[in-house]
This record gives sequence, C-alpha cells and structure tokens, in this order.
Amino acid sequence: MVGVIADDAGRILVSRRPDHVHQGGLWEFPGGKLEPAESPEQGLARELEEELGIQVRTSRPLIRVHHHYADPPTPLLMPSAVEASASPVPTPLASGRHVLLDVRRVEAYSGTPEGREGQPLDWLEPDAMDPSVFPAADRPIINALRLPSLFMITGDDPRRTEEFLERVEHALDQGIRLVQLRAHDLDDHAYHRLASAVYAVCDTRRARLLLNREPRQVAGVPRHGLHLTAWTLMNLTERPGQPHELVGASCHDAAQLEQAARLGFDYALLSPVQPTATHPDALPLGWQGFADRVEPIPLPIYALGGLGPTDLPDAIAHGAQGIAAIRGLWPDI
Repeated sequence: MVGVIADDAGRILVSRRPDHVHQGGLWEFPGGKLEPAESPEQGLARELEEELGIQVRTSRPLIRVHHHYADPPTPLLMPSAVEASASPVPTPLASGRHVLLDVRRVEAYSGTPEGREGQPLDWLEPDAMDPSVFPAADRPIINALRLPSLFMITGDDPRRTEEFLERVEHALDQGIRLVQLRAHDLDDHAYHRLASAVYAVCDTRRARLLLNREPRQVAGVPRHGLHLTAWTLMNLTERPGQPHELVGASCHDAAQLEQAARLGFDYALLSPVQPTATHPDALPLGWQGFADRVEPIPLPIYALGGLGPTDLPDAIAHGAQGIAAIRGLWPDI
C-alpha cells in the first residue's frame, strides 16, 4: 500500500529511502506491505501509523501501478515502500522483480507526520517533483497527482467564437482545469486562431489546454499539451511534443493503452464506458470492462463515454483517474 498525503497548500509528503536498500537514496511516497486479511484501507492506516505516527480517517483509490525492475533483487534486504503492495505475479521473467503499488489518496487524517524510522521527510508540490529522483514505479503516481479528476472536451459550436469562449470561461469558473480543444471541422487556420484564444482564457485561470490535432498541424500554436487520436497513437514510434507538455491519447482497447504506456504518455482516455449519442453503435465496456483494461496499465486513465460528474465515484472505484466528457461537462449558457 502507498499513501498520498497532502497538506493544506496541496503539497505532497515524500520520504527518502535508505541508501542500502533497493532504489536506495531516492524519494518515494510512504507506505508498506498489506498483511493477510487486511483491506486496503486497513493496511494503509496501519502502515502510516507505524511509519509516520498519523491516524488515517478516510482514503480513496488513486492509481494501481504494475512495474518490473530489470535489476536482480537483493535477497537479504526486506522490501520497503517501493515494493509496498508487491505480490507474486506468475511470469516467466528470469530476473528482476515485479511490484504492484496500490496507491490511495489520504483524504483525512489526524496527527503530525514524522519519520518514525529515521527517514527524512519533505513536502513537495506535484508540479515541482523531479521524476528522476523517484523510483520508476512511482513516476505514474506523480502524473496522477498532476492531473485533475475532471477533463472537459469542448463541444459545439467552435465557429461561434464568442459563445464558445464564454462556455470555456464558465466551465473554468466551475472548477474545470483540464480542457481538450476538439474542433475537427475547422481548417488549420481557424483551429489555430481558436486555440490561441482558448489558450489565453485557460492560461489566465491556471487551467491547461490540450490540442486535439496532428502534432505537425499545431507546431507553434500555444498550448499546454497534445491529445492524439487512436490512429495517430498507433502510428507513432516515439512520444511527440516537448518534454514539459502533457501528452495523451484516446484509446479503445488494450493494445492502444499499452502503446500509450510504452511511449511514455502522461495519461489516456478509455471509451466508451456507457452508451453514447455520438457513437451509438459502439459496444460499451461497462465499469467492470473498464476496470479490467486499466488494471495492468501504469498510466492515469480517464473514463469516457456517456458520463458526467455524478459518475465520478464509480470511475474512481474502478481504477480511473476521473472522467472525461463533452456533454457531461460542456456548459450551456
């Protein structure tokens, strides 16, 4: 079990691994191993009380991360938080170790965290975290912490620019902080002009704008990242965009999710979860189908398709970062 603990300023608690253990000297999120017959909530509460001296009141799922370390394990060392909820996984791998991190966000706790095992502690803003000083298995957790739970995809009509921008502004006033500009019917020039206007609105409100366009078509257009179609995703051999940008893609099956993870994307969308008006012939995954597909993928994944804000608890309970939506989040004005 791994716990994500935030302070009132939104900073996240991290601790430093001892130098002599696997991945020693790196920073990590606190946690430990689940004991037999413990629920995830019980195991996390016990571990954080032992390790930090705090009492967890409530927690909820954030992300589950499967990761394989190619370096051979050191048999004499007991696993620590990076191996937090590692469990044997049937696999023909001849060396290395496979870990499963079951990560929960602590929503309420009492007490003051302290390093009861002598481990140094620090509080970091997610955007200030340097993934290179964390174990590789922890890096998807950093991505999840940097992303909100609601992801709005813009709707109609992008040609009515003034009304379109009013809708974006209204959504941002309601708390949306991640926006995908979807306007396939616009030509490149019109899309660039609209993207520049939407970027200005998002940037002033500390929201991020992702452009749903072929990367070569939006070179030089202001943005915070790129969102790619499944077709574009499957024809890539490397991650596009700049290192500081968010990059994600729309996915509909396991192969596409695996490709997004292989290329080092920051997130993915998986759809359709429920029946949708835009794709009435698509077979919906349902929540269990969604959960089965996201389980092995070390990425934050948004649920998409026939969803709205009231579906967020179900999405999180089934392994989603949150929900993405057009109709469910695009405001009427």
